Amino acid sequence: MNNPPLAFRRRPTQLIDVLGQKHIVGPDGFLTKCLERRTLVSVILFGPPGSGKTTIAEAFAHSMDLHAIKLNAVTASKKEIELAMDEARLFHPCIMIIDEVHRLPKDKQDLLLAAIEDGSIYLFGATTENPYMALNPAIRSRCHLLEVMPLNSDDILLGLHKAMLDTLVNPHNASVTSDGLLAIAKLAGGDLRFAYNALEIVLITHQKDLITFEDVQATLKVPPSIIDEDGGGHYDAISALQKSIRGSDVNAALYYLARLIVAGDMESLRRRLLVTAYEDIGLANPNAVMRTVQAIDVAKMVGFPEARIPLAFCVIDLALSPKTKVTVESIDAALAAVGDHPEDVLDYLKLTPVNHKDEDKYPYDRPDLWDKMQYLPHSLKDKTFFNIEEKGAYLRQLNDNYRQLMKIRRRADLAKLKKE
Repeated sequence: MNNPPLAFRRRPTQLIDVLGQKHIVGPDGFLTKCLERRTLVSVILFGPPGSGKTTIAEAFAHSMDLHAIKLNAVTASKKEIELAMDEARLFHPCIMIIDEVHRLPKDKQDLLLAAIEDGSIYLFGATTENPYMALNPAIRSRCHLLEVMPLNSDDILLGLHKAMLDTLVNPHNASVTSDGLLAIAKLAGGDLRFAYNALEIVLITHQKDLITFEDVQATLKVPPSIIDEDGGGHYDAISALQKSIRGSDVNAALYYLARLIVAGDMESLRRRLLVTAYEDIGLANPNAVMRTVQAIDVAKMVGFPEARIPLAFCVIDLALSPKTKVTVESIDAALAAVGDHPEDVLDYLKLTPVNHKDEDKYPYDRPDLWDKMQYLPHSLKDKTFFNIEEKGAYLRQLNDNYRQLMKIRRRADLAKLKKE
């Protein structure tokens, strides 16, 4: 007889049994306090796959002894949502769990808004996307946003040790060496569901009393970087790759790229090369930045071993490109100014300014005035964040234009400016 997968069987039914996420389910966690006070709210749980978003929602409903309805935003029809809302009213108070909630079309979201507003239903939405970017503001404003973090290796190890007691997957009470379990935990990258699935594969494949790290490595194709106990060597190689590109040492950059290719760490390579392109090359060679994005997309599509070719193309291109930190320095200077001077937007730049005479309003019909107007708040009107650099043909063009614009005395007296 087929049994449900280990990851499904290991799902906790009580909030106290959820691994990690102390800020949500720990003694002082938000949902723990809600449980203690028997308080219900609508929430959006956002975080990476396998971090336990849906599990937390189901465990909370079970701990509160409440009826829960589970839907998927991608597959649920409008009719199914209407029926679920009718069911929720019958079992009030009721928790409605919606996976991939950011994928819910507007017409379906509109069905939920009033019910969430008056407490007819309590929404527990789960999403892997940033709710500030991907979620309808009307839904977001009615819910508490709770970030579910990737589990660390200790949390995953705890889950794996408990899973070893599952007699369905481990009927002969086999043992896995500590370095074997640690390899699974590190390979999971914070995804507990992945870790459970990996353990299940290892236990099914190696039906013997003691399963070693070598058994785990052979079955799961564990990258060599996992062998490094503290991961330091692997992360040192990632750091060395960026520093070699920044220092224009193409040979060193290729060496550290090769180290990461051998480790099979496509995700770290993608993140690091994208950051390097924008941080260290940027406006000095914007075409190289775009080529980096394209090369990384190709590498992801073809996978290893062929991915080594577009990745090497990218590293050589970046290492031999002119360098500039002007983008990073400019935005960091602006961020510092926002922290020190949180000034209000000038009235004529606001979306809907009130009590303004026509001559003081933004001149939509006068493009000849746009580059003569003041845009920064009065206390910052002469502040500069972008500093001139001469590195690369494109940056020289930007600098020439910047110098001309800086010669203009910008003004905030629009009425007089319009008359001149």
